[in-house]
Amino acid sequence: MNVEHRINDPDSLRIVAKRYYGRWISAVIVLLLLALALNSIMQNPRFEWHVIADSFTEDSILRGVLMTLQLTAISVVLGFSGGTVLALMRLSANPVLVSVSWAYTWFFRGVPMLVQLFLWYNIAALYPKVSLSLPGMGVLWSASSNALISPFSAAVIALVMHQAAYAAEIVRAGIQSVGHGQLEAAKALGYRPGEIFRYTVLPQAMRAILPPAGNEIIGQLKTTAVVSVISLQDVLFSAQIIYQRTYQVIPLLLVATLWYLLMTSVLSVGQYYVERYFARGITRKETREWFKRKTITYTVDEGRVSNG
Repeated sequence: MNVEHRINDPDSLRIVAKRYYGRWISAVIVLLLLALALNSIMQNPRFEWHVIADSFTEDSILRGVLMTLQLTAISVVLGFSGGTVLALMRLSANPVLVSVSWAYTWFFRGVPMLVQLFLWYNIAALYPKVSLSLPGMGVLWSASSNALISPFSAAVIALVMHQAAYAAEIVRAGIQSVGHGQLEAAKALGYRPGEIFRYTVLPQAMRAILPPAGNEIIGQLKTTAVVSVISLQDVLFSAQIIYQRTYQVIPLLLVATLWYLLMTSVLSVGQYYVERYFARGITRKETREWFKRKTITYTVDEGRVSNG
């Protein structure tokens, strides 16, 4: 059968998918390297997997996990609350508020988290006492800074103030992503400023805020590991206490690694569902269903295959 006859006969046409041999070769190479790496990890006795299994649910490790989650929750809630206030200050028409917000963000984003933690932990060197006094009434309240600033409170203050600086930029970018026409429409409908922010700006801004905010929350959970330097018993410090006693350094560090992976994975799953909730109308499922409803037909017109 010659080529011309095959083109004129629709039943003889057959669409053949292009073969991508490079993809298969690269996939085989990557899978082979992964298999070699996994085999090396599982067969290396120095990993001491039995020690990891025994220490994974040890009481001190679990207390460290709870401390890590507590620090993350407090710093994220208070940090994003403060960051929202800073973002609104930065977007206001008051030059003083704009300057203060900019200076705060500039300072706390520019100073490393570890340095901030040490500064707050040693704040008593600058202010031995914290007091409240009023003119004509004297000192109303006074307390030692060492009594007020414990390792836990120093960690909370440093984490919150550090988080607020980054959250301010995330929230500000999300608010600015809402079109100006949306605000004008809300004003035309008689909405008050608070109602405009709640019902018009915030729902649309959340789509732009959530992805970087989710990444920032996961990053904050990992950042809490720095509190181990001031002897606050998070999951890393708990692992350090154990391996300083047993000299099983690698297994205990792997225990901390696995716990961090578990916690960040749970947060990633939560981020996915929260993003999907705020992205209603543009979900992947609806996109797939839309493509399923589309049909592609092929017709033969004078020997040419065309999309119908």
